[in-house]
Amino acid sequence: MGFTEFLDKVDGIVWGVPMLVLLVGTGIYLSIRLGLLQFRKLGISAKYMLGKEPGISGQGEISSFQAFCVAMSATIGTGNIVGVATAVVVGGPGALFWMVFAACVGMITKYAECLLAVKYRDIGPDGHTLGGPFLSIEKGMGKQWTWLAKLFAFLAALAGIMGIGTIVQINGIASAVSTFFDPDSVHTISMFGNSYTIATVATAVIVTFFAALVIIGGITRIGTVTSYIVPVMAVVYIVACLIVLICNLGAIPGAIADVFAGAFGLRAAAGGALGAFMLAIQKGVARGVFSNEAGLGSAPMAVATANTNEPVRQGLINSFGVFIDTIIICNLTGLSILVTGAHLTGKEGAAVTIHALGTGMPFGMQVGAFVLMACLALFAFTTILGWDIYGERSLEYLFNGSMGPVKVYRILYILAVLIGPFLTVSQVWTIADIFNGLMAIPNLVCILALSGVVAKETKDYFNRLENGLDDGIRRK
Repeated sequence: MGFTEFLDKVDGIVWGVPMLVLLVGTGIYLSIRLGLLQFRKLGISAKYMLGKEPGISGQGEISSFQAFCVAMSATIGTGNIVGVATAVVVGGPGALFWMVFAACVGMITKYAECLLAVKYRDIGPDGHTLGGPFLSIEKGMGKQWTWLAKLFAFLAALAGIMGIGTIVQINGIASAVSTFFDPDSVHTISMFGNSYTIATVATAVIVTFFAALVIIGGITRIGTVTSYIVPVMAVVYIVACLIVLICNLGAIPGAIADVFAGAFGLRAAAGGALGAFMLAIQKGVARGVFSNEAGLGSAPMAVATANTNEPVRQGLINSFGVFIDTIIICNLTGLSILVTGAHLTGKEGAAVTIHALGTGMPFGMQVGAFVLMACLALFAFTTILGWDIYGERSLEYLFNGSMGPVKVYRILYILAVLIGPFLTVSQVWTIADIFNGLMAIPNLVCILALSGVVAKETKDYFNRLENGLDDGIRRK
């Protein structure tokens, strides 16, 4: 058995039926227990995201909005462009349905994990904060579960440096840049026994340089940079996809029909209807989680740094991030691919979405390719920044606040960005999927174990609001 086949086998086990049941089941359980809070309070979530929290005490390292942007910077990445394309090509149009379904229940999962992160975080005398599933497990479930907390932190650090945080993102950027500037791979250079385009090599060096500049500045600089980049890049990409859909209005009903037919295995496919049904679910849920990270426990590590007094308020803000990331952005990507038939071209990854924007917009392939390249580069770049925070905070917990290992990790993280474009894409995606799944297990156990705490905090918060007490003043 070759290495690729081994990875595929492990991936199949990690993302098998038990994981799908655990992820989706946790979201369904919380949705029922909290009365579909993610939909009932969707308007309030959006309001909180844009508004300033009254009565904050100054605890935390960055503003609530900046913490949201750091978390969003890590979620809005290649998953929205490359991940969606991969899901639709491999899992069929039906994967898009299950991606959105996973996001609907993932919103409440993200709410719960972020609420717990703020509730159980540690805040030092200098204002430095540390929080995430590791502290939620240790402080919420008890010291006897410290081993589970450390397991999560270990997996999160590996996920950041070996998969979702570095290699996948820089691979996506390099692929888009190379496709735009040198689609026929005319200008190449030999390295590591292989041939790479000059565009790929240049991308590795440039992105690594700018990532290092920001990462070395820590959470404050990352929060500042992402708070500017994330809103702008999201709006630009959404507008581009809307143009594609407007220019292909007639194809939208057929695309939607394909999504629902594929979602429930109603179309003939290799392996039969049941095989198509299961493949659509697996790829849709896996790519959806890869994109919005609901249930992984990653976002809570950024959310814990927020200058806020209210766990519920911050939880609502970040649940809205899943809505933006998957229900809006991923959905627009998927529909753009389907209405243009880009998933049937035989292309893979970013090339599929480039084809969709290039042929779907009236400006020509070059304009579409440039827009996609620019958006993908910004999406992936901010994801690199966000996941560095996750890895560093995990190491800080593992080594009891010692910053030596954190600094070493930071250097290795930057080096991983540099070498990322020179690794095999299929293996990289598979490794990232495996780490995502493994990370999610301790976090989901924590969420289920502390669901009573989430329900109590939620009820207390909204009771205070209904009784006219000031938002932002938490009664302990």
